[in-house]
Amino acid sequence: MHDDKSTCSSYIGFLRYTSHLDNVQVAPYERPALSKGFLLPEAPARLPAFHTCVGVNEERLTPKWYKEHGIELILDTRVTSADVRRKTLVTAAGETISYKFLIIATGARALKLEEFGVNGSDAENVCHLRDLADATRLVDLMQASTGGNAVVIGGGYIGMEVAASLVINKINVTMVFPEPHCIPRLFTPKIASFYEEFYKSKGVNFVKGTVLSSFVINPEGKVTGVNLKDGSYLPADLVVVGIGIRRNTSLFEGQLTLEKGGIKVNSMLQTSNSSVYAVGDVASFPVKAFGEIRRLEHVDAARKSARHAVSAIMEPDTTPEFDYLPFFYSKAFSFSWKFYGENLGEAVYFGDFSGTSFGAYWVHNGHLVGSFLEGGSKEEYEALAKATRLRPAIDDMSDLERQGLRFVVTLSQKQPVLPIVDVGSSTSLVVLEKPEYPWHAAAGVVAAASIAAFAYWYGRRRRRW
Repeated sequence: MHDDKSTCSSYIGFLRYTSHLDNVQVAPYERPALSKGFLLPEAPARLPAFHTCVGVNEERLTPKWYKEHGIELILDTRVTSADVRRKTLVTAAGETISYKFLIIATGARALKLEEFGVNGSDAENVCHLRDLADATRLVDLMQASTGGNAVVIGGGYIGMEVAASLVINKINVTMVFPEPHCIPRLFTPKIASFYEEFYKSKGVNFVKGTVLSSFVINPEGKVTGVNLKDGSYLPADLVVVGIGIRRNTSLFEGQLTLEKGGIKVNSMLQTSNSSVYAVGDVASFPVKAFGEIRRLEHVDAARKSARHAVSAIMEPDTTPEFDYLPFFYSKAFSFSWKFYGENLGEAVYFGDFSGTSFGAYWVHNGHLVGSFLEGGSKEEYEALAKATRLRPAIDDMSDLERQGLRFVVTLSQKQPVLPIVDVGSSTSLVVLEKPEYPWHAAAGVVAAASIAAFAYWYGRRRRRW
């Protein structure tokens, strides 16, 4: 919701923007814009262009929208404690709020280097990128650092996307991360090599296999360089730290069941307390395709889990189990890729790795379980998603490589999406049978819209003491 860029917030679920953040004075917005369009020097994204719902081509949820729909949007407010047994929340101002249902959409916060024993994150030219204030500050620093040197700590989504924006802003970039290649949780060495070589052609320097050990700070409190654990030194006019996130679950620890770093929920997104639901980055939910509990950090999971939680509350008898296909994407420079499923097993590559369109499948226990595509069309991505959900049997890896993208396009035209059935293994597979009904792609709606719909239904019942 990795992207470390999930977006979930609204009335009953307003904790997303308040429980761990002070001085939040804007309506909910979509975080992906912050590491993509917001940092660009030409025609940059600015509010209200990316308030929630814009990412799924629906009505933007501006403050005016909430007011017109009778939804109370509480900003600049911090929830300091929650009591799920008594169904109450307490704010920093001392107000007690009771609820019938609570949707936890508290998301996550950026990890700080201090959590790893490195001080100096509060220096004036050290940035993180998690919220609008971070992005605004980074833009100001970039404009003051044209022609200078930037060090990006971290090689994940944020690191790669920010590095691209820094280059476009005519800043020299060095990326530092401990792994052998970028985006290690998803990319194989072959895929990573393609992007790294392109970044190098744009002047980006990669320093791998080491981490930052200390900042060099001048008497004015500004970082002038960084020392790395391998003994090397890098000059820096600007440092961007993108080393991951920490889930905001502290309000509910000891009250709700936690698992895999998040709040455990069932297939209705319901926690161990029947009146409390969790969505987005903080929710650890059953992924049918994997046959196990997972916690996913991406805006797509945030949107769809929020919509499902609202449906489960409002229409419990007709809402099916949450059946989510993990999905991730990124955009940087002129590139745009999407990934579905899981990167488990053997990778099979296809396409032209010297061009702009290529991809990979992952095959595990004889079935296609994951797929990746750079530079695809809307129809190709839809076929990729459908085929990955089907988890078809793969008998000939060489033939799969020869067919490449044609394999999923052909399969998507022939087969519906059938229910995932348990075949007695650690993962669940799809049994392909005679089609009985057409397949339709389910479109997620951003969390704020979903929870806002619930708030509209229930919001007038809020009581204060």
